[in-house]
Amino acid sequence: MKQKTIYYEDELNDEFSGEAPRKTIKIDGDFEYIKRSPFWNLCAFFAYRAIMVPFAFIYNKLVLRQKFINKSCLKKSRGGGYFVYANHTLKAGDAFIPNMLNMPRKTYTIVHPDNISLKGAKNFILMNGAIPLPSTTTATKNFMEAIEKRVVEGNAIQIYPEAHIWPYYTKIRPFKAISFRYPVKLDEAVYCFTNTFHKRKFCKKPKVITYVDGPFYPNKELSPKEQEQDLRDRVYETMCKRAELNTYEFIKYERKEKKDD
Repeated sequence: MKQKTIYYEDELNDEFSGEAPRKTIKIDGDFEYIKRSPFWNLCAFFAYRAIMVPFAFIYNKLVLRQKFINKSCLKKSRGGGYFVYANHTLKAGDAFIPNMLNMPRKTYTIVHPDNISLKGAKNFILMNGAIPLPSTTTATKNFMEAIEKRVVEGNAIQIYPEAHIWPYYTKIRPFKAISFRYPVKLDEAVYCFTNTFHKRKFCKKPKVITYVDGPFYPNKELSPKEQEQDLRDRVYETMCKRAELNTYEFIKYERKEKKDD
């Protein structure tokens, strides 16, 4: 089988998810991050525990053949909430793997508003833990309050700092420190997981081995901005080391050569 090659120009902004463009929902000050309705919360419990989690388990085991290495390090959080960072390399898998990793905690994932802009799927996606980034400054306060509430409740907050999906990419793309402002502000533990890919005997798509690391804590001897950068660097270096454990490049990525003007 001929290996697929994807050509990229910008590691920070290129997107290869294959998703069709959507009319993005605006997340303004009227967006309700925390639902107060008992009926909504009952439906959310059912959607997550009875639909999402069982489906994620089946998908991870049968489709991805996924397994965790060093998952036990999460016990160091002693039941408290925490933040999890990971490489963004799978479409469905990036939605399902955190559910299995963090059980019995619920996983809440910070997402771009595009993720809840699919017609007919908005409420189901929100019920399963999506927390969309604010589109306006007036929504930012509500967004931060929602993150703090979920962490205080003992849940996991999932973040993909690379922002864009590069399917089956075997390296770690550079990412900014800005997403680490959440654990710095709330003084909470940080974990990371790195999906690696390995050849299977009877299937062209690779199996997934997920390495979990942490906890990492903000260094309070530094300024807030320095803490963000320090956390980012420690997580990035750890993920890069784990990425060296990839043994199968299902899709090859090559940088486009810039033409001279």
